Amino acid sequence: MAEKKISQKTLNTSFWRWWYGNLTCFSQEHMQTFGYMWSMLPIIKELYPTKEEQIEKLNTYSPFFNTEPQIGGLVVGITAGLEEARANGAEDIDDEMINGIRAGLMGPLAGIGDSLIVGTYIPILLGIALGFAEGGSALGPLFYIIVWNVTEILFERFIYKKGYELGGTAVDLLVGEQATAFRESVIVMGQVIVGAMAASWVSVGSPLVIAKDSTGADVLLIDKLDGAFPKLLTCIFVLLAWFLMAKKNMSPVKVLLLYVVIGFVGSVLGLLG
Repeated sequence: MAEKKISQKTLNTSFWRWWYGNLTCFSQEHMQTFGYMWSMLPIIKELYPTKEEQIEKLNTYSPFFNTEPQIGGLVVGITAGLEEARANGAEDIDDEMINGIRAGLMGPLAGIGDSLIVGTYIPILLGIALGFAEGGSALGPLFYIIVWNVTEILFERFIYKKGYELGGTAVDLLVGEQATAFRESVIVMGQVIVGAMAASWVSVGSPLVIAKDSTGADVLLIDKLDGAFPKLLTCIFVLLAWFLMAKKNMSPVKVLLLYVVIGFVGSVLGLLG
């Protein structure tokens, strides 16, 4: 049987779908999942001839996915290469392996992309554009629109292509002797970044007064808790959200609604704020 190879036309279609459609049907529950599936659809159609196979393989990409959109093209390229290898009989590449790579990479790449692209490159471009726009000149917005789109497209095409080459030629790295160390290191890095994001972005406070000090000033419960365990209340709410989703199978939307109710009631009672 002839080796299956994804055509350049299909790779281009997949790339452009990710570029303009990575936030397709975006929601708090799925985020970039449907954009990912939309990007993988032409690849699945080319590699697998029957509808049954196409549905089965496309379901591989239905689990939750979210990362920094520009650098996320690398993950799409990698899984395109892995899918090609699977279609050619690579037995060690299955749904679990592909989703392990996706889940393990999306966190670290989000941290890198948010820091380098959103937190560094875009502010630099905007700073230059603001200088050009001084006095009402249209050069500023035109500079930003053109430079951002040109450089972003070139960068994303490059990493998508490199990801595809990695996925197609480095199967041994991902499923061979080095696979365990590679996957575990990526997953640990993602967990560290998620933990850091929770500590930085989530803040739960309480205005509850538990005593008066010698000067008559209020002593807050949250100050005492933070003195013993900084951000303990925040940690409790983050772990509760994880418990509800991971152990009780609650959807993210339901958890968000529950937290809205808890926040409202806690605020009315003066327990949270």
